[in-house]
Amino acid sequence: MTSAVVIEKLQKRYGSVEAVRDVSLQVEPGEIFGLLGPNGAGKTTTLRCLCTLATPDAGRIEVSGISVLNQPKLARQKLGYVAQEVALDKVLTGRELLQLQAAIYHLPTNQIKTQIDRAIALLGLEDWADKRTGTYSGGLKKRLDLAAGLLHQPDVLVLDEPTVGLDIESRVVVWQFLRKLREGGTTILLTSHYLEEVDALADRVAIIDRGVVIATGTSAELKDRVGGDRVTLRIREFTDLGEAEQAKALLQSMPFVQEVIINPAQGNSLNLVVTPQSDALITIQQSLQQAELPIFGISQSRPSLDDVYLAATGQTLLDAELAATGARDLKAERKQNMR
Repeated sequence: MTSAVVIEKLQKRYGSVEAVRDVSLQVEPGEIFGLLGPNGAGKTTTLRCLCTLATPDAGRIEVSGISVLNQPKLARQKLGYVAQEVALDKVLTGRELLQLQAAIYHLPTNQIKTQIDRAIALLGLEDWADKRTGTYSGGLKKRLDLAAGLLHQPDVLVLDEPTVGLDIESRVVVWQFLRKLREGGTTILLTSHYLEEVDALADRVAIIDRGVVIATGTSAELKDRVGGDRVTLRIREFTDLGEAEQAKALLQSMPFVQEVIINPAQGNSLNLVVTPQSDALITIQQSLQQAELPIFGISQSRPSLDDVYLAATGQTLLDAELAATGARDLKAERKQNMR
């Protein structure tokens, strides 16, 4: 069976910025495939290259066996793309916007009404289709945007952060809709930095960091690779590095502790991977007490996708988001000071 999407050794630069260094992934027909990573990791650039909105510097991209680089017009017929930012004409009604989209897709005239009615029904927009989009809530705008992306019945639906900024109720509606699409045979490739969203929806996941795929597999497979339970330990609310290093050395000597990472972004807390056993926390607490090291907080849990990212990069996704935001703010401040 031909893969729905094939991306091999993708590279893309914007001037001096290397947005994508080496992305390779394969999406099979009828699955939901999630791209997980912080802002600036290269997720959106990868999707833009896939959807012919950006030209890669190197690499191979195919959709349903069609080369995106050599046959872009034919590839676009197989793709539906919904960007992160919703851009709707506030004056048009939902139905009018879909009619405009149908004209852009060059849908046959005798199919337009059927396809629009189908899209409206799929997204539950019957009560809103003939109202101006300027009156829509954020959730309704996103649903209309999804309807527009599906109007030509693409083989592959590409979604960039499909629920960003939505309330919980609207996110659940979108999740239910995407599961229904998958059941109907549509392949879905989505990006997100919401861990629970990817965990709940994706059949398989690729984690991207700094333009490189660092892990691929099902959510369960990726968590199993962590190798045990996660323990999060805080010696103090804000621990100095010396105490954290002392605790790390003590913890690494324990036979059930597989890995210890000091997380400076979270007050030098310690993140441990431990072989699952009932007395792990008790043993850790007793050993720290004997070493006269206090415990501000300690918890044990099964691995999450964030633990997979932490094990691969040494920081959590939230830490990476905050670091990227700080870097952007610093760059903007420097530009402002140069004026």
